[in-house]
Amino acid sequence: MSADTSSSPSARTTAGAGPRASTSADAPSSSRARPANKAETLADWADGRVGIYSLGKANLRKIFPDHWSFMLGEIALYTFVIIIITGVWLTLFFVPSMTEVVYHGRFAPLNGIRMSEAYSSTLDISFDIRGGLLIRQIHHWAAIVFVASMFVHMMRVFFTGAFRKPRELNWLFGAGLLILGMFDGFMGYSLPDDLLSGTGIRFMEGAILSVPIVGTYLMFFMFGGQFPGFAIIPRLFTVHILLIPGIMLGLLVAHLILVFYHKHTQWAGPGRTEKNVVGMPLMPVYMAKAGGFFFLVFGVVSAMAAIATVNPIWAYGPYRPDQVSTDAQPDWYMGYSEGLVRIMPGSEIRLWGHTLNLGVFVPLVVFPLVLLAIWLYPFVENWVTGDKREHHILDKPRNAPVRTAFGAAWIGLYLVLLAGGGNDLIATHFHWSLNAITWFCRVGFFVVPVVAFFITKRWCLGLQRRDRDKVLHGRESGIIRRKPHGEFIEVHEPLTPAQLYTYTAHEQYEPVELPPEVDENGVARKLSRTNRLRAKLSEFYFGRYSQIPKPTTEEHEEVTSGHGHH
Repeated sequence: MSADTSSSPSARTTAGAGPRASTSADAPSSSRARPANKAETLADWADGRVGIYSLGKANLRKIFPDHWSFMLGEIALYTFVIIIITGVWLTLFFVPSMTEVVYHGRFAPLNGIRMSEAYSSTLDISFDIRGGLLIRQIHHWAAIVFVASMFVHMMRVFFTGAFRKPRELNWLFGAGLLILGMFDGFMGYSLPDDLLSGTGIRFMEGAILSVPIVGTYLMFFMFGGQFPGFAIIPRLFTVHILLIPGIMLGLLVAHLILVFYHKHTQWAGPGRTEKNVVGMPLMPVYMAKAGGFFFLVFGVVSAMAAIATVNPIWAYGPYRPDQVSTDAQPDWYMGYSEGLVRIMPGSEIRLWGHTLNLGVFVPLVVFPLVLLAIWLYPFVENWVTGDKREHHILDKPRNAPVRTAFGAAWIGLYLVLLAGGGNDLIATHFHWSLNAITWFCRVGFFVVPVVAFFITKRWCLGLQRRDRDKVLHGRESGIIRRKPHGEFIEVHEPLTPAQLYTYTAHEQYEPVELPPEVDENGVARKLSRTNRLRAKLSEFYFGRYSQIPKPTTEEHEEVTSGHGHH
């Protein structure tokens, strides 16, 4: 094994002599049983320059807990890699140009039709380039699964409280990745310039025009003139393959670095505390499982692409501004934006010779607010609790009823808007009234989140009562025993110490109490509105109607000593 002479013992300066050159006799002996091979020599060379051995020793043995829900983030990571791989391949053949050409390719129904080069090159990828259609389908399906996995991963983080200190910044990174993924997906399926994607771009143009004062200028800047112009596809292409993926890659690297730095969250259980992690080492166990899971995800996405066609552009034809394709729907993650427009009543305000289209502008304003409501929630909860401690143990959703109910209300709102965005498809497929569906979504926009909130909260409290009963009385065994006086009872088996710990490991906050309205001298205290609001929210979060008290040690000992334990 070679050694760096600057740090070798042989490079010392002795009295009366300068540093002497290192020779093979001076080199430190290798700890290997055999001479280093080429790979080991290369690793030694790299270690002498970037310190990969110390870096690997510090991180490759890092412990990761094992739970199926942690795979959701891995699916997002792996589908992002698939998107990059297939996207690079597609850029070799796609022509991002709106210059009109006459198509002469293998798809006979469109031969002789004038279309943009973007649409023509997409047809060539689909029908003339070997494997092109499969790669294009894998790319599109991977994008759909990517956003879906990020969405579900974010919900997992939300419902388990994994966003708490010190992971607030990582929560924002994940939120940024999701919103960028949604918009990059929109730009991606807009690039072929077919009738469906062109309708989506027209939708975007209408939303931009609804912005007061600057809407027209923004539209002319984006499209390079009147819609559709000749610049939007090249510009979307640049943003789609360069700008947004570059930002997402930076956020993803930062996200993973923080996961390593903060250590992974884990579920409550014996031996698991806020100061340790129980699980398997990254190398070799976790890396082997992650490598196999990557190829499994790649295989499933490829199977989906081979079996189910998504975005068949040849069925829609090239885009024409005077036409709209039937059953025009965006990908599911942008469907709620269309639902906002469809359920908003059409209304306008005319002032000083200008028109403000509220039917489009109001949904445009509400669009980001729907996302901000869930993304900013962790900071509201942190303000209510005033908790400054680090949290590495996850919550069961039932043990945070208000948070879980809020998340369920948000999902209910999202589903209502998604249904509103597809009201025409629901009407035609189920033979229902389009107006009735639209009015249901309008009313549901306000009613469904409230109903979902209270039902979910009561559900969580019911589960808390069941857990409390299990701790005090044990698990139902299914064995029926008859007492001497004729009464039939079911035998309850006591929980193991490990189960008792798991059921009672969570902590319960106490509501914030305001000080007395007057001090000890009888002088009225000045309490700010902020403090009063925080106290009310704290009571709403952690009052007696929002959580079931955990059983105390005394209660458990009293029950298990014979008063009702069988």
